[in-house]
Amino acid sequence: MTKTIRVLIAKPGLDGHDRGALVISQALRDYGMEVIYTGLRQTPEQIAAAAVQEDVDAIGLSCLSGAHNELFPEVMRLLHEKGADDIIVVGGGVIPWEDIPFLESKGIQKVFTPGTPTIETAKFIEQAVFERDGITEKAAAVAPERIDHIGIAVQSLDETLPFYVNVLGLTLEAVEEVPSQKVKVAFIKIGETRLELLEPLSPDSPVAQFIEKRGQGVHHVALGVTNIQERIHDMKANGLKMIHDTAVPGAGGASVAFIHPSSTHKVLFELCEKTKNKEEAQ
Repeated sequence: MTKTIRVLIAKPGLDGHDRGALVISQALRDYGMEVIYTGLRQTPEQIAAAAVQEDVDAIGLSCLSGAHNELFPEVMRLLHEKGADDIIVVGGGVIPWEDIPFLESKGIQKVFTPGTPTIETAKFIEQAVFERDGITEKAAAVAPERIDHIGIAVQSLDETLPFYVNVLGLTLEAVEEVPSQKVKVAFIKIGETRLELLEPLSPDSPVAQFIEKRGQGVHHVALGVTNIQERIHDMKANGLKMIHDTAVPGAGGASVAFIHPSSTHKVLFELCEKTKNKEEAQ
């Protein structure tokens, strides 16, 4: 995504249910958009004012009460009064098919009926905003630069290290604790990359939970990147679910963020950015 799209999700009228609005809000965030949710029982005046104040690119209106034919056009009228006709407005909720042409005639660009995949909504908003702003295509994906390391979950470094050092003849570079992940890590150099042995320090460590569920073995593949926060943004913009929305401290002075395996065909990938001084020292 070549720009960060800002979306206001709003529930006009007396509708007291917002589960769907919360689901689409999170889906748009996962896609890389900034989302402002106004909450329940908002008036059209409040929605239009918030949209202008927050300088949003798009508004998503959700209505389950049956009052969409009155509330949605009123939001459009107020946006016009405020000179905000360029804001993309879409609708959703329990809306009969026969009402959709009327709503579209009032300026609602798209009405999403129940069961519409959230990714379809996100892509429609993105395309509509890009067309409005004259953006013709997304920025090209930035490929990872290397496999930084392969993480291997182990019960005990003391029991495991002799195999890697004495039997395989590999070089142990360092051992350190990573408080943010509740693990002790041993770095083993192999060619231009490394193995990272991970010993859990607490039963609630993600690595401990991994071992309990799957046993010892390959835990993750770390991809070396630069500008990790931009790469996180790119991943989310392409619909990937991140475990970390911002980078966290990792082993060896790196900044890291994990991609949820539900988005990567069940492989746990880690984005890993090494500090310049650390890389030069290595």
